[in-house]
Amino acid sequence: MSPEPTDTLQAGREALERHDWVAAYEALAEADRDAALSGKSLMLLADAAWFAGQPDAVIDALERAHAVLREEGDLSTAAMAAFRVAEQHAMRMAMPLAGGWMSKAEEMAAANPDWPVHGYLEWMRGVMTWIQGDIQAAVEHYDAAIEVAARTDDRGLRGKSLHDKGHALCLTGRVREGFALMDQAMASAVAGEMEPTAAGYVYCGMISACSRLGDYGRAGEWTAATTRWCERHSITGFPGVCRVHRAELLRVRGSWPQAEEQALLACEELPRFNLYFGLGPANYEVGEVRRRRGDLRGAEEAFARAHEFGFSSQPGLALLRLAQGKADAAMDAIRGALAEAAPGTVSRVRPLAAQAQIALAVDRLETAQAAAGELEEIAEKHETTSVRATASGVRGAVLLAEGRPEEALPQLRRAREGWQEVGAPYEVAEVRVLLGRAHGDLEEAEAAELELKAARSAFMRLGAAAAAESAARVLGELSGARKTPVRVRRAFMFTDIVKSTDLVAAIGDEAWESLLSWHDQELRSLFASHGGEVVHHTGDGFFVAFEGAAAAIECAVAVQRALSAHRREHGFAPQVRIGVHSAEATERGGDYGGGEVHKAARIAAIAGGAEILASVETIEEAGREIEVSERRKAPLKGFVDPVEIASIAWR
Repeated sequence: MSPEPTDTLQAGREALERHDWVAAYEALAEADRDAALSGKSLMLLADAAWFAGQPDAVIDALERAHAVLREEGDLSTAAMAAFRVAEQHAMRMAMPLAGGWMSKAEEMAAANPDWPVHGYLEWMRGVMTWIQGDIQAAVEHYDAAIEVAARTDDRGLRGKSLHDKGHALCLTGRVREGFALMDQAMASAVAGEMEPTAAGYVYCGMISACSRLGDYGRAGEWTAATTRWCERHSITGFPGVCRVHRAELLRVRGSWPQAEEQALLACEELPRFNLYFGLGPANYEVGEVRRRRGDLRGAEEAFARAHEFGFSSQPGLALLRLAQGKADAAMDAIRGALAEAAPGTVSRVRPLAAQAQIALAVDRLETAQAAAGELEEIAEKHETTSVRATASGVRGAVLLAEGRPEEALPQLRRAREGWQEVGAPYEVAEVRVLLGRAHGDLEEAEAAELELKAARSAFMRLGAAAAAESAARVLGELSGARKTPVRVRRAFMFTDIVKSTDLVAAIGDEAWESLLSWHDQELRSLFASHGGEVVHHTGDGFFVAFEGAAAAIECAVAVQRALSAHRREHGFAPQVRIGVHSAEATERGGDYGGGEVHKAARIAAIAGGAEILASVETIEEAGREIEVSERRKAPLKGFVDPVEIASIAWR
């Protein structure tokens, strides 16, 4: 046998020490090609391959390590290598292969009861009995694993076993005791007391447990601590399923672009690791982000992919059906989801909340009342903030529907405070809309406006265009009921598709409908992200109001760039003209009127395709360097004096 190549092997070990996984894998793989590696060096190659995203290389290295270690006479480590092969197959849900290698490890371990592999075998038995539904037996196996870990000073095994025991206890109703064990395991992980693979397992499991039990506050705190640990140790994150849990937390916290990015990255990584079971949850998270943004087509596609991978797309799909105006389909879907969720468990919380929302939308008050009652029963048993906030919010919505706004207010305030504690801005905004309606019913106009304006602003920041418009409509109804016109200063934008008839003729009705849907969703999202309020949608165009000129101009530029990018990537996109004018106008019931609004519309009407025209006073009001064409005075229909305008460079 040739001696191990010292230089490349040492380079690989040093790269592992500094967590440069790709460099470590490349160096160790080169060493493996140059000469036959020892069993322990092959185990290092497997470690590097895992974090370098080479899952097939992991199993290959471990299988060879097992054989070489047996030849070398290191039977204890050979048994551990066999266990790790079993673990890899179990992660891929290849249970016959996992069982075969597990039996091989058990057979070898029988030679010596003091070998460390016994602890890992007990841990795996705990996992398997948990999957089979015997949680009490699983806890006993985890306790046995913890005893071996203490004897062998294996902190990674101890952390994984503590975590899994805690998670199992939570599912038996011993939530406080269970989370205490998981917190202990996480503290060891972020203190650097275990290797990265074990730390990643513990973190991923903690976020999964927090998701299942609705404890997003705890998830957020441990994510922040884990991020700091990753930065200290030059670890960029944990791949695969772990990204899915992180995506859910990011979504709840309102970081929707990052949430979708993590979920889509998981969709790319999981097939490489043969972890196909994670593709359902990953696509579901993509769907939830898109549904909240108002991208109903994109959400439906993502939910369909989740279903293809055997994952329930509820309650997201039911709420999507409601948004599409398919109330009966929504009720049927959520009824089916609840039939599959065990009574009295936290798995029913989100479906029950969705059922109440759908039922209230279609005037099925009794169904909503029943959902509220069951949620309150679950909240009494599970003390997590999000579960209590959900129960209070649904009860408040039911009381409001019953015509009891005064009783609804304290429930809704508790819900708002709970979601604020969790750090869930979308849910806070949803409750604020209900609070605004309750105050409005009690003729407390100022309090109602405060809640509704806060909700609208939050939805706009998040990019939830449809929800922002809905909040604006409720605010408009409240203002309209008071019939008090107000003079305000806004930057008004009008958009319009140029020569839409020609484009329809060129691409066909079906493609046009698809393109128009994309146009509407993309523009609404951009308006919302720049603080714009859609006042009217005219079919081919929008009338939008912004708080200031700078936001309006920045949004106009973003619109034209988005259209240009779509044109480059897909071959065609509508030509849109945009006009912007900042001035005072009369606001009544969420609508704007007056001569200056008409002036903004006339400026848009004289713009060319893919052009942004703005009044010079608007450009000056923006207060920043904006590249424009030469200024010119343009006559506008219906106005005596011409208006000084300029074209804004956006390319």
